[in-house]
Parts: sequence; C-alpha cells; structure tokens
Amino acid sequence: MKYREETDSLGSKKILSEVFWGIHTQRALENFYVSSLRIPFNFIRALAMVKKATCQANCDLGYLDEEKARAINVSCDEIIDGKLSDQFPLDALQGGAGTSTNMNINEVIANRAIENLGGEKGNYQLIHPIEDVNMHQSTNDVYPTAVKIAAIYGVRDLSKKVALLQGVLQKKEREFASVMKIGRTELQQAVPITLGAEFAAFAEGIARDRWRTFKCEERLRIVNIGGTAVGTGIVAPKKYVFLVIEKLRKITGLGLCRAENAMGETANVDSFVEVASILKAHASNLIKMSNDLRLLTAFGELRLPQLQAGSSIMPGKVNPVILEAAIQAGIKVIANDGIITEVASRGSLQINEFMPLLATAILESLEILVNINTMLSRHIPEIKADVNKCQWYVDHAPSIITAFIPHVGYDRAVAILKEFEASGGKNLRSFLEEQLSKELVDKVLSPYNLLM
Repeated sequence: MKYREETDSLGSKKILSEVFWGIHTQRALENFYVSSLRIPFNFIRALAMVKKATCQANCDLGYLDEEKARAINVSCDEIIDGKLSDQFPLDALQGGAGTSTNMNINEVIANRAIENLGGEKGNYQLIHPIEDVNMHQSTNDVYPTAVKIAAIYGVRDLSKKVALLQGVLQKKEREFASVMKIGRTELQQAVPITLGAEFAAFAEGIARDRWRTFKCEERLRIVNIGGTAVGTGIVAPKKYVFLVIEKLRKITGLGLCRAENAMGETANVDSFVEVASILKAHASNLIKMSNDLRLLTAFGELRLPQLQAGSSIMPGKVNPVILEAAIQAGIKVIANDGIITEVASRGSLQINEFMPLLATAILESLEILVNINTMLSRHIPEIKADVNKCQWYVDHAPSIITAFIPHVGYDRAVAILKEFEASGGKNLRSFLEEQLSKELVDKVLSPYNLLM
C-alpha cells in the first residue's frame, strides 16, 4: 500500500495515497471510534453547497484566484452530485463541535481540486484545505448552516409524503363512509360510528402534521454563515458576509436569511428543538394510528394485506408488520427529540459543542418519517373492511341503545336494555326492531343520522 506524509501543528502522519482526506481527518478517524453512526450524506452534500458559496464569494471579491476557485467549484459539484461519498468516514459521535467533519470536507475538496489542477494529493501549495477551501469560515458558522440546509430539504420532502398519506386516508374515508361499526372508548364498546369516520379522524391528525411540517422551513431559514467563530464575523470581510448568503441562496434554491444577531444564532440551536417537537407530534400521530389499525385488525373489522409469513413455528400466521415498523419508527423519532433537546440545552456560552449528535438525530428523524410515510401510503390502500364483522359488533353491542335516547328517553332506554338482558338475547338490533320498529331502527342506526 502506498502512503503520503502530511504535517500539521501536532506533527506528521502517513495517509493512504488513494484517499482524498488528509491529516486532520486521519487523526479524527483514530480518535473517534465510538459507533457505527456516520454523518448523513445529505448533510455532507449541504456542507459542499456551503463551501461552494464561500468559494464563489471569495473569488468574486478577489480573495481567491479564479483558477483555484474553478477547481474548488468542480470538487464541490462532484460531492453535491453524490460522488466521493466514501471519502467521509468519520463517526457521527465526534468531539469538537463538528470541526473534524468540516476539516474532512475541506481536505477532500482540496485534494480533488489539486487533482483537477494536475497535482498530486497532499500538495497543499496548490490548494490549501484551510487557507483556500475554509477561507473566511469557521466550523461554528458553516456547520450549523449546513444542518439547516439539509433539514429544510428534509422537511420539504416530508411535507410531500405526509400530504400523500393524508390523501390515502381521505380516500379510505370515502370508501368506508357507509360501513357501520361500533366505536370504542377505553377498549370497551361505545356508541356506533362508521369506519369512514374513523379514517377521517386519522386523516385529520395527519392533515395537522402536514401543515406543521410545511411551516418548519420558517424555523430553519435563518443561518449564521459569515459569523465565523462566535458570530462576530471575526476575520470575515463585511462584503464577504453580505455576498456569501446571496451565493448560498442561489446555489441551494432556498430562501435563506442571514441572522441579524449572528452571535445569538451561533450560541443557540433552539430552532432545532422546535422542529424536533413538530416531528415528534407527527411521530405520535403515526404511532396512534398504526396501533389503532392493529387493534381493528385484531377485532376482525379490518383485513391487512398479507406481506410475509408471520412465524417460524406457527403455520399461516401473518402479522401487521408495516404497522409495527411504523410504531418503532415513531418511538425512534420521539427518542431523537429528547436527544436534540438535551443537545440544545448543553451548549455552553458562544457555541454548541454537540452539533454532530444534533445533526445526526434530526436528519435521521426526517429520513425515518419520510420512509415510514411512504410505506404507510402504499400499505393503507390495500386494507379491506370486513363489513359483516363490523355490522355484527353493532348489532350485538348493548351500547347502541344510546342512539335511541332522543326517541324513547333515558329511562325507557334503560328499561329496554334490561328487558333485552333478561330475555337472554344476543342481537340487540333485532330486539329493538321488535320493541320499536324496523323503520325507526334503520333510521336511528343509519350512517347519516349517527354522524350529523
């Protein structure tokens, strides 16, 4: 294996010749071997967009010569296009507020740009990771900016997927509009409803999630790019500070805004806590809906599509696997909300040292929710209703007498129910037709009447 030698303020180290990272990344690889978690590549892509914007701003203002800028731009574009993804190997649980990841991308961009200029990796006289790629930047402004960019793309994607799920549920609402069933409170039989109304309640909760998710972008648009180390903009020229946000808006296609108080935006990450809580609300709705669908399947009122064998020992058993996956996904998102809250609260003074964990948690939650919404949107259309089973519960539920109170009064309703129980009957609907009339029973227990 061939190596090149690189030097930093701590000394020298051998680097594999074939890799695009350098000594700072190599030290981080050796320092942080905590987990199998890696910084999500959608974050790396967003960080490459930030580096491209800074490069263009520095070039336009004359701080970076055009030949270097062209080579750096090409490197950034390659990363944005999904190339070089194997050159970002660092553990997500790293110390240093993300400095290792920032240096990782600086080195990859620099070494790829050096190749673009015909040089060999490690020849930083051609293009330097810090002096050129990281010019007028700090980890503390580029890293949080990149997290917000990646998160905005994520919430946009999620909003579309939530809208898709809402539409699927509303279609089921119409399909099941006339299917009578018994409602349940505290897992006990309650008053009659329709299956369509039950799905309408699911759709309503998801509709709120759709609106809340769509509004998340507003919480993420303000970025601290140009604030450098602590938000004061030290070492960054004012013309650069104003120009770089314009470049970033153009590159990302997002309505990003430069923070009026960059120190506050650098020190505090509460906007992520707000977004995480919205994601948690959506996760809780998905858990509730998925568990309800499992229960309705257990009652026999719904039939789920059969996707895979449910047991290694019980022949013919089929489980609600998609719904179980959705519940677990929701629990993970709720756990990530706790992580993000904890990370935000543990920032100290002018920065938050634990941004890598926050970035991983919020981007993971967005990915999970996008995927589980997609899965449910494919699964729910295949759910079928057992109309006869739904009607059987209605006909045999003592609680349906409640619907007749406006017609016979409370005391008479109690008396009828006692007579029914004394008779040893099981089908209350038939008993009511005998005691009152079939016409009245059909009217009272019609979907139209029950849902007015």
